[in-house]
Amino acid sequence: MAMSRKTFLRVLGGGVIVAAGAAIAATRLDAMPVEAVEGWRGPASGESDPRRRALAWALLAPNPHNLQSWSVDLAEPDAIRLFVDGARLLPQTDPLSRQILIGHGCFLEILSMAAAAEGWRTETTLFPAGEWRLDRPVALVRFVRSIGLTPEPLFDAVPRRRTVKRAFDDRPLDPVHKEALRSGFEPGPARLSIVDEPAHVDRLRAIAIAGSELEMNLPRTHKESIDVVRIGAGAIAAHRDGISLTGPMIWALRQAGLMTAENALTPGTVAWNGGRDYALAGYSSARAFGWLSTADNARSTQIAVGRAFVRLQLAATRLGVALQPHSQTLQEFPEMAGLQAAMKRETGTAATGTAPGETLQMFFRLGYARDPGPSPRRPIESFVRA
Repeated sequence: MAMSRKTFLRVLGGGVIVAAGAAIAATRLDAMPVEAVEGWRGPASGESDPRRRALAWALLAPNPHNLQSWSVDLAEPDAIRLFVDGARLLPQTDPLSRQILIGHGCFLEILSMAAAAEGWRTETTLFPAGEWRLDRPVALVRFVRSIGLTPEPLFDAVPRRRTVKRAFDDRPLDPVHKEALRSGFEPGPARLSIVDEPAHVDRLRAIAIAGSELEMNLPRTHKESIDVVRIGAGAIAAHRDGISLTGPMIWALRQAGLMTAENALTPGTVAWNGGRDYALAGYSSARAFGWLSTADNARSTQIAVGRAFVRLQLAATRLGVALQPHSQTLQEFPEMAGLQAAMKRETGTAATGTAPGETLQMFFRLGYARDPGPSPRRPIESFVRA
């Protein structure tokens, strides 16, 4: 993400304005490394294995903190065994790996779309070795040649899909777009709600902001995010995952010694305040919120939520609607319980909201914003088990 010039000048005061001005003039300074986003072009032209071609698209799926915690075994012909990479989890903020499994659902949905686009039907068996744990696969996906498959219309939006983290434009959600998202949402375990009534949005915003601040003010939960922040083009190119901080403003802050991981962990520093301002700018610009709720919280339901969510985001992409998840108040660590309950009560006020005993699986803002560009992706070989 790139910090705005206004925020940068405010937090620095008179500190390194000359350096900032020079950085602004060099529009490509500390830009997103080309190699970090080359995956968004899709499979390599010489790739003939339909599984690897489909994987090249599936790896573009949304996922928590851009951890890309997918791992695949291609040992069996015409099949993919999908696992969770145990080194890429969020034990502090996602201790039950609910969000991680939702990300795997996103992956499976795009995998299926990509395979169908090239004439392969996917037959997916969830948890083929029994109840999920790290040493067992999330899914076994078999590729079956099928002539005459109808391509999925949403698939063309995959390379244009973005999770917009910056502030949205000051425009309300178009009622036509709101209705299109609602009516196009397919029935299943997950139910979709969208609200744009200002007073309701304000109440949801207040709870969401409180959740973000709580997470930032708990050292162990905040550190979990900072540990995967990649500051500057060099770090982004080296890791090709996580939360990216790049661009002229970040370069200037780094040159001034103000943007470091250590500073980002320390309340009151420029780096910490800048991160807070950036998060709150997103909340304050929201003119509509949406959420997905389910009757149960089974592992298979979490996968289904991911499949439904990515379809919703692709539909939003085709409409020109930006969408960003806000996960903080849905996280299952003890200190968040009060705000999680408050969010569940507030989402329960909508006609199709979260009922007692149900699970609030996803919460997100909807609006309009310019394209921020793609997020980094690791090369396909880094996902394949030996």
